[in-house]
Formats: sequence, structure tokens, C-alpha cells
Amino acid sequence: MKTYLYRYLWFTLGVVINSFGIAFITKAALGTSPISSLPYVLSFACPLSFGQTTFMVNLIFILLQIVLLRKAFHPVQFLQIAVNLLFSVCIDSSMGLLSWLTPTGPVAAAAALVAGCAILGLGISIEVAPGVVMVPGEGAVSALTAVLRKRFGSVKVAFDVTLALSACLLSLTLLHGLQGLGFGTVISALLVGRFVNFFNRYLPLIPRIAQLKHCPA
Repeated sequence: MKTYLYRYLWFTLGVVINSFGIAFITKAALGTSPISSLPYVLSFACPLSFGQTTFMVNLIFILLQIVLLRKAFHPVQFLQIAVNLLFSVCIDSSMGLLSWLTPTGPVAAAAALVAGCAILGLGISIEVAPGVVMVPGEGAVSALTAVLRKRFGSVKVAFDVTLALSACLLSLTLLHGLQGLGFGTVISALLVGRFVNFFNRYLPLIPRIAQLKHCPA
């Protein structure tokens, strides 16, 4: 149906922009985003690409949702597997497209980091607005929120911190130092949400996409 098609097309565009934003943040070489920190460290520790390790970690997030929600896990959310595949492929493609991006000096690196956070914030705003399938990371947070009966924002912060600490421990254990993590990981954790709020408030496109949820199919 046409309305559903539009909603999923906007969602897909948001996922693609998300992957590009994560790649942009990563290429700033100050540390990737918290949600991608674990797969990024894994990509250094095993012969798999960033996108491939992202796919593996996101499969664990989907499994976590199934275990936590059980019968409350709606079958439509199995589409997260397809979303995960698209997202992972787009991360590797974006990393390739941005192979030219090698900031020299702290100012250039900081500028690339902020630009990446803005791109990721835009992607999240577009992805969430249609109200369709959740991406695996957000799905895991939502499942934990339902089980723990805590606020989504609080669980999201704890979830991101846990991932970043796990990535740090893994890096120190397997790589004998910090790789793929840095000051940029903290900055992106603080900035991305602000950019999401900014786009949701000031970009007219976002409420127009959200209105599709209330249109007849």
C-alpha cells in the first residue's frame, strides 16, 4: 500500500544516512559512536570488516529482544534482520566512499566529528519519524525499557555506556591498547541526541514524514 511504501522508503533512507554518519564519525579518527564501538573494536581484532562485525553484534541485539520480550516480540520486528543487513553493507560502502577523508590536525578532526554527528542525527530523525521497524540497537534498548520499567533515555545512556566500556575492555584485552575509541566517542554520545532534537524541531521534513503514520493506507 502506498502509505506504507512511503514510510518504509523514508525509513530506509534514514538507515542509509545513519550508516554514512557513523562512517563519517569513525573517519574523524577520534573514536566512533558508542553504539558502534564494540563492532569497531572487533573489526581490529578479527579478519572481518566494520560492517560485518556490526551485523554480528546487531544479531545479538535482536536475539536479546526475543529473549526479553518473548511473546511480546512482534513478528514484524524480524524485519530488523533485513535492516541489519542493509545497515551493515552501507557502513562498509560508506567507509569506502570516505576513504579520502583523513583529517590532519585537531581542528580538522573535530570538524569531521561534528559533521558526522550532524549526519547521524539527521539519519536518526528520518529513520524514527515514519514509525515502522526499529533498528536492532534501539530495539534492544526498547526491550530493556519494557522489562526494567525504566525511562527509555536512562536505559539508552546505560546501554551506550555498557557498550563503550565493553569495547574498551575488549580492546585492552585483545589489542593491548585502545583502538577505535577516544574522546570522539564521548563527544558523539553528547552531540547526536542534540542534533536529533534540533532536526525534529526545526526541519519541516520530519513532521511531514511523521504525518504519514496517520494517513489512510
